[in-house]
Amino acid sequence: MNKTLIASLAGLFALATTASAQVFTNAETLPLYGKAREDTKERYERLPAEFEGRSREGVWYLGRHSAGLYVRFRSNSTAIWCRWTAKFGCHMNHQTLTGTRGVDLYTLTAKNEWRFMGAGRPEINDKTTTSRIIGDMTPEWREYMLYLPLYDGVTSVEIGVDSTAVVEQPAVDLPKSDKPIVMYGTSILQGGCANRPGMAHTSIIERKLNREVINLGFSGNALLDYEIAELMASVKDPAIFVFDYVPNAWDYLISGEQGEKFFRIVRDAHPDVPILFLEDPYFSYYEWDAHIREEVDKKNAAQRALFKKLKKQGEKNIWYLKSDDMVGHDNEPFVEGLHFTDLGMMRYAEWLTPHIKKHMKK
Repeated sequence: MNKTLIASLAGLFALATTASAQVFTNAETLPLYGKAREDTKERYERLPAEFEGRSREGVWYLGRHSAGLYVRFRSNSTAIWCRWTAKFGCHMNHQTLTGTRGVDLYTLTAKNEWRFMGAGRPEINDKTTTSRIIGDMTPEWREYMLYLPLYDGVTSVEIGVDSTAVVEQPAVDLPKSDKPIVMYGTSILQGGCANRPGMAHTSIIERKLNREVINLGFSGNALLDYEIAELMASVKDPAIFVFDYVPNAWDYLISGEQGEKFFRIVRDAHPDVPILFLEDPYFSYYEWDAHIREEVDKKNAAQRALFKKLKKQGEKNIWYLKSDDMVGHDNEPFVEGLHFTDLGMMRYAEWLTPHIKKHMKK
């Protein structure tokens, strides 16, 4: 056997050994962000345990999804692995599995900007996945943010690194965790239908402003439930509230007693915190489907009526955003006419971020 072949085999053996030599750290030892409260039934959930049996079944189920949650850590490893187990094994016909129940990883640059590194693609026929997200890096310290699934929950998460490396607590408080941005809304806000968790518009806004965002999106169930208003009200020292429920809530709920009471619960707890009222997007169907057009117009009219009523009552620090330029005018940002592609998520975030930055409590 010649020396070149021996060297090649030795190199392959070394790579194989390195690839198999991972040490996993339970993410329960690492900080988790994106939650309104910590007293959830299980760690990677969004609703307090006390809401079980109190919330509508659909709200409680979706609250067990990990949309908007992320784990922060630092490591000096040349590779980052993740092993996670999905709670439900969800899948949909208009969103990728990576978006539904995958994970993705970002790292912090020297300019304090978050850069995407790679995604953990879930197993199709197994709830547990082990995935190398990034490898073959130089062994230096980096700050990491791992986004969890948008349309499923997780029962466990582990971070894998080289056997010679370690996982530690983050050394940098970014995104800033004080004065979080609290957003309430529908399937779009929950993340439908981003190709991976980090492309949900709430997560994009989070990185653009380097500020924690609490994602209270409940697919098809943003119906102004009072306990969700109470949950928002319980957040300590929020920077701003974003009311983005119109795609789900019926016009009579918005302009009636329920819409005002939902607002009052939040406002009474935080008299000085800005609140942004958003309209329904002009979905691609709007141009042709008379039923959709009538529904969108009625809901937006109800949202405007509620806002004007509150202003007449003397409410201050509330702001209204019309949806005219929300996602452009070419109908391209939609998957099936209603939910956003990554293009839609990015356009939405770019449209909304300056308004949040302008009005948020400093």
